Amino acid sequence: MDFGGGDQIRFERHGVAGIVTLTRPTALNALTHQMVRALSAALTAWADDVAVRVVILKAEGRAFCAGGDIMDVYRARQEGRRLTEFFADEYRLNAQINRFPKPYVSLIDGICMGGGMGISAHGSHRVMTENAVFAMPEVGIGFFPDVGASYVLPNLGGCFGIYLGLTGNKIGHGDALWSGIATHTVEAAYLPALVDEIAESGDPGTELREFFRAAPRKTDEAALHAIARHFSLGSLPDVFTSLERAADDDEFCAATLATLRSRSPTSLHVAFREMSIGSTMSMDECMKMEFRILNRMLESHDLYEGIRAALVEKGSPPRWEPARLADVSAQVVDAFFAPLPGGDLAP
Repeated sequence: MDFGGGDQIRFERHGVAGIVTLTRPTALNALTHQMVRALSAALTAWADDVAVRVVILKAEGRAFCAGGDIMDVYRARQEGRRLTEFFADEYRLNAQINRFPKPYVSLIDGICMGGGMGISAHGSHRVMTENAVFAMPEVGIGFFPDVGASYVLPNLGGCFGIYLGLTGNKIGHGDALWSGIATHTVEAAYLPALVDEIAESGDPGTELREFFRAAPRKTDEAALHAIARHFSLGSLPDVFTSLERAADDDEFCAATLATLRSRSPTSLHVAFREMSIGSTMSMDECMKMEFRILNRMLESHDLYEGIRAALVEKGSPPRWEPARLADVSAQVVDAFFAPLPGGDLAP
C-alpha cells in the first residue's frame, strides 16, 4: 500500500488490521515530513475503510522512534529555511491520532522520545516491552515538550508528568505502565504473535489481556513522594526553592535539582507554564498553544545553542541566554504564548 512514504515508512494490510512500520532503523526511526504526511494519509483512508478495524504501529530496529530530525532544525536555520510546515503537519497528525475512531495500537519496543510520543501516546493502546525507553528531553536542548505533551504529561498522577517534562529524565516500561503513559506491558518476544492475534480478531483489548505481563515500577516510593511534593507547587521558582531546601538531606532531590539547573532556564519556564495551562485544555487547544510556542522557539537563541552543544560540538556545555532562572522575565515567557500574527494552527 502506498501513501507516499517511500522507503521510510511501510503500510500493509493483515487481516482486519492496517499495519504501519517505521523503516528508518539507522536513523532511530526519527520522523521526517514525508513520514508524517504518509501516516496522516493512511489514517484518513483507514478511518472510513470498513475492512480496517484496527491500526497497529511498530518499528524496525532498536528504536521505536527517537523523535524528529533535530539536526535538520539546526541546518534549516543556517540555510535560511523555516520548518514551520513540518511542525504544523506533525501537530495535526498528533491531533488526528487523538480523535481516530478505531483502536490505534502502538508497539513500543525500544527508544520512544519526542515525536515518538506524539505518534503513540495519543492512541488508544500504548504497549511497551522490556526494551522500551521513554523520555521527553527537549528542555535539555533549549526546546520544549511538544507533540501534545502539554495534553498528556499534566494528566499523569502525582505530578510525574510535570517532573518528566521539566527534567527530561528517561524511564522504562514499568514506570510508564504505572504512570499511564503505557496501557500495557508485554515481553518483546511475543510481539509478532500479538500482531497476528490482533489482526485476526480486530480486538486489541481482548488480545492484550492474554499477552499482558505487568512490569515492576523502578521509581521507589520515596522518590514518588518527593516528586508529588515538590512538583505540585504553583510556580517554577517555588519548585526550585523546595528542592533546594530538601537537597542536603535527600539524594534524589539533589540529583533532580542538578538536572534542572543544567536545562535551559527559558525552556523550563515555558514548559512549566504550558503544562500548567494544558491540564485544563482539550487536545486541539493544546496543539494550538504548542504551535504558538514552536514558532517563537524557532527564533530563539537557546534552541540552536542546545543543539550545538548536544550534537554539533558534543560534550561542550551550552551557554544559555539568559543563564539564570530568575533572569527570565514574565514578559519573555508571555511572548511564547501570544497569538501568531499570521494566524494560529489550522485543523
